[in-house]
Amino acid sequence: MQDKARAKKMNQSAYLALIEALTLIFWNKKPFELYLRGMLQDNSELLSQLDFGATKREVSGQLVNLLRRNETRYLDLTVALMLDIAAMETFPNLTNQDDGDEKVAKAVAAVGEVRRWTAKQREVIQEHEAHAAAIAESAKKAQDSRTFAQSHAEMKEHFLLMHSAVDPHKRGTDFEGFINELFGLYDLEPRAEYSLDHEQIDGAFLLNTDHYVLEAKWWNKAIGRRELDVFKANIERKGKNTLGLYVSMSGYSSDALAVYSYSTPFITMDGSDFMAVLDQRIRLDELLSRKKSHASQTGHCYLPVSEIFSSSG
Repeated sequence: MQDKARAKKMNQSAYLALIEALTLIFWNKKPFELYLRGMLQDNSELLSQLDFGATKREVSGQLVNLLRRNETRYLDLTVALMLDIAAMETFPNLTNQDDGDEKVAKAVAAVGEVRRWTAKQREVIQEHEAHAAAIAESAKKAQDSRTFAQSHAEMKEHFLLMHSAVDPHKRGTDFEGFINELFGLYDLEPRAEYSLDHEQIDGAFLLNTDHYVLEAKWWNKAIGRRELDVFKANIERKGKNTLGLYVSMSGYSSDALAVYSYSTPFITMDGSDFMAVLDQRIRLDELLSRKKSHASQTGHCYLPVSEIFSSSG
């Protein structure tokens, strides 16, 4: 009986596959939340412990940790959730997004991994037999499932590698992908326009219902007033409720910051901000919110992350 009890345990790699699939089958947080509320409608004690204000990956991790912590009680629910995801063939919330094909491809791969584990775990539940060989064979693939913290570590490595790039155009292309991946990790719904000109990246994202246009440059010199004036004009053409985020890996000139120290429609980021986020000393969404609050209260476009840390301490 003891061996059979062990056999009924869900494989840890299956749990990781479930986190990955839950994160990727929806792009927007609202349908993601509605889906989980529907699947967990008979388990209000689980719903009450989920923080839907967090990212999809974090909420998925919270849920799976709850299921795993009390596996005996929630095994049937876990299997039902995996079976429902494994049966998914279309992803309407993904197809309507920019880069919809790419997002669908990632979702299909994640669902395929759940489907693979569902077949194995269904045997475990039905036959109460251990699958030691299957567990050993799948151990390497389990490492491919990334947690929220692991994602930051991997992106930090990528970020540091970009600093040594000798081709500025390739670095600009890589930086475009880096920004979209980081903002996507925080469910900020980044939308790249792919109008890359040398190292210029134009795009948009959503933060707390506010729409932002984004411009990013990786130059060898500080961004001056002229570039910020152009960006301001671009924001104003988008509509009066649109905000902006200017990213400069080389910082900003003193005259540029002086002009936008009393009234600004945009906030700014630099390399120090990215390192703070990648080191997980501050969340990206919190950092941007603090910068927006600072701009609203002072009119200044620039708030160094060091000042945020010092004020918090």
